[in-house]
Amino acid sequence: MKLQVVLPNEAAGADPRRLADLARQAEDLGYDTAWLPDHILPPGAYGPVYGGVFEPLVTMGWLAAATTRIRFGTSVLVLPLRSPFVVAKQVATLHELTGGRIVPGVGIGWDEREFAAVGADFASRAARTDEAIALLRHLFRAGRGPFEGRWYGFETGVFEPRPDGPVPVMTGGVSDGALRRAARYADVWQGVRLDPAAFAERLAYLRARTDGRAVSPGTRIDWHGPDSTVGEAARTAEAFRAAGAEHLAVHFGDPDGYARRMEAFARHAPDFLPPR
Repeated sequence: MKLQVVLPNEAAGADPRRLADLARQAEDLGYDTAWLPDHILPPGAYGPVYGGVFEPLVTMGWLAAATTRIRFGTSVLVLPLRSPFVVAKQVATLHELTGGRIVPGVGIGWDEREFAAVGADFASRAARTDEAIALLRHLFRAGRGPFEGRWYGFETGVFEPRPDGPVPVMTGGVSDGALRRAARYADVWQGVRLDPAAFAERLAYLRARTDGRAVSPGTRIDWHGPDSTVGEAARTAEAFRAAGAEHLAVHFGDPDGYARRMEAFARHAPDFLPPR
């Protein structure tokens, strides 16, 4: 099981250099991927509920330039708030610039007020997300039209840069609909707010619907301390591995103390990290 981190991008006014420092430290410790959250225009202040102060795709480019190995992804990009054509262009560009270290993680969103604020339709968000993922796949693979969909389509046009290899797409969520989406479209599935037993149940639901497709399963958890509980957190990680998780993303809390907790977790879960 690969260990990953969810970078703290929830504090307005935070020093962006802190994210680069944490990304470099995560890479040095052997973490596999660093994820960034996303909200464009939330109805409340950025913080524990709404993350994504720094736009994640732009930030991923900056963080990738400050590192050499660690991968970066969005957990998750609210895809129906955006033009999928622009997202495809951004992701393909990042894929090229980073040597393939990008994992676009997408979801349908959940706050109707944010959709209203940016003029996006809330009711159709699930179907739009499915079609947008199909469009991204088409642009990455074919690089030109036509593509016919209910909401997105074009007859002629050339898409570049076309990725020179697969771009893994992650979808998040734990509802039946989210798992059906992962089974049909995703290369990676990331759960949230699950204990190991619930993860195993949701994973079984997913695998029963993949029709033989390989979808790498994992989840994300929060460990904010205190430091005395790091052993318990490491045992939780082991329980997720036993339940079938192939990757585990950990959010280590507020920027103050994040680096210390990230290092402590790595010390207590060495089996999940490559030798340093």
